[in-house]
This record gives sequence, structure tokens and C-alpha cells, in this order.
Amino acid sequence: MSQRSNIGDVSRRAGVSVKTVSRVLNNHPYVSDAMRAKVNAAMEELNFRPSVAARILAGIKSAQIALIYDNHSPYYINLIQSGCWERCHEDNVRLLGQPVDVADPDIGNQVRGLINETHVDGVVLSSPVTDCDPVLRALESMNIPFVRISPGTNHAMTSSVYMDDAQAADDMTTYLINCGHRRIAFIKGHPNHMASDERLFGYRRALDRAGLPFDQRWYADGLFDFESGFDAAEKFLALTERPTAIFASNDDMAAGVQAAAHKAGLDIPGDISVAGFDDTTLARMVWPPLTTIRQPTFELAKTATDLLLSGQTLVHRRLDHKLIERQSVAKVGAALENEQTE
Repeated sequence: MSQRSNIGDVSRRAGVSVKTVSRVLNNHPYVSDAMRAKVNAAMEELNFRPSVAARILAGIKSAQIALIYDNHSPYYINLIQSGCWERCHEDNVRLLGQPVDVADPDIGNQVRGLINETHVDGVVLSSPVTDCDPVLRALESMNIPFVRISPGTNHAMTSSVYMDDAQAADDMTTYLINCGHRRIAFIKGHPNHMASDERLFGYRRALDRAGLPFDQRWYADGLFDFESGFDAAEKFLALTERPTAIFASNDDMAAGVQAAAHKAGLDIPGDISVAGFDDTTLARMVWPPLTTIRQPTFELAKTATDLLLSGQTLVHRRLDHKLIERQSVAKVGAALENEQTE
């Protein structure tokens, strides 16, 4: 498949500078008719559609971009879409949302088809698509600008926006330790997401710093969905020495943990504390409301879209997280704390 033409290709075909091409795109009054005709002919021959960056340089504020995502949490995706849309709305740019399956072996061709059929001028990638090699290669081969949200690999490839997942998980684990918990279970996220490994690393780092062992009995793999959180919690709660706190690496799984605890007749947080990650709308809808890490999901998406529309290259912005205390975590009683530390 042929590569997508860019403004440099047009300038070379027309034998003019990139600045002149931009002036033509902007309908600049000080461009001769002959020069304008030469540039327009080159664009037609190359089937050229200006990228987002070229449009911004040319002062053209109407464009169309795509958000490509694969995530099982509707609460998370709603924030991602809302953040992208708000920034697009500021410049009258259309946003197309396209769900994909990163496990599909044909995903690269599907993305190529999306670009060719919709003629979008740029792309925002959300995790885990942000680290999907067939997608990255497809977009690079088409010379289309794209920005990634929370990439875990190839940081020098494109501009990106991210938060420190490892530190955030470390902060939550440390908070639970400071509340007196010593048996802290952890549910890892979906294996396709690089953030899952980072959050596990942060959890283990905090345990290690506090002199607490990483115990496989209090660890489970999850899929970032309610069901996997529920199943993991049932396993933990069936243990003779069950955890006093369960830290799920997203709010959907934490909601599953709460459901399993309620089913078992346990009080939250009296009998067991539950913590989540993301601070989606769900964290405030469950009972009791979740203590969680507020990931700046909306701001991540809006910032990524801003980087794309502004045409900036190789800009990496880290946004801050925040630990949100609600009613799902309680301090461990003195007697239990003594028992745990014997």
C-alpha cells in the first residue's frame, strides 16, 4: 500500500518551498496564479490531504481526527472520549471514535482501512492500542500524525501524554500500609496494558520498602472488568488467612471485589478494606464509595488531542495523579495490627 503524501512531497513535486505550499493551503493573497496552479496540480497528482499539523500551520481550523481504543471499561472510555471531544470542539474539529481488538491479527489492515476510508488527518491512540505494534507500523507507513496516551514502549516514536502508574500504585499501597494493613491483596490489570505491569511494580515496591513479603496467595491476575475482580476476591476471601485489604488496579475490578465481599456477608470497610484505581464515575456510584487513585483520564485525552492539533513533535507530558480517600478503607484495629506483626 502506498504511503500517505505529506506537505514535503507536494513541495518537491511542485518545485516550491514548504512555506509556499502552506500559503496556497491558506489562500494567501500574495501567491501568483501560476504558483497556485502548480501547487494545486501537485496536490491533485499526489492525492494529497493536509495533515493536522499542516492545516494548523496554514490556519485552516476544520479537520477530522480519529480516536482508536480497546478498553473494557465504559467509564474509562467515556472520559477518554469526552477529553478528546472537548479539545476538538474548541477548534471545530470532528472526532471519530473507533473501537478495535488489539488481539486481532488483522488489526493493522483494519487501521489502514479506517484511515483510507475516513481521510482523517490525525489519530489519538488510547491504551492498549498505544503499544500495539501493527497499529504503530500502519500509521507510520501512512505518514499520518498520531499521539499516544500512556505508552509503555517506543517513547521516542511520537508525542505522548502519561501519568506515573508505578508511583500511583506505590502511593496507594503505602497508604494502606499506613492504615495498619499488612495483608494487602492485589489484582493486576489486563495483560495487554503496559500500565498493568507498572501498577504491579509499584505495589511490590511499596511492600518491599515496608519490609513486607510479596505473597502469591494475595495476588491475582485480572482483566480490568467487574467479573475478574469478583472472581479474584472470592479466591482471596476463601483463604484461612484472608487479606485485610484488597487493592484492585482499576475501579471496575474494585467494584467486583465489593460485590464479592457483600455476597460473603462482610462489612466494608469494617471487615475488609477495598481500594481501586482511576476514579471513574463508578467509584462514586458503588457502596461504600471507593478510595482510589484519581488518574487524570479526561485531561490525558484532552492534552493528547491538543498535542496532535498543535502539530508539536516529540513532546512528552506527564500529568499528576491524586489519592482520593473515601469510605471503602479503614484503619486496622490495634489488636489486629498486633496480630499481623507478630
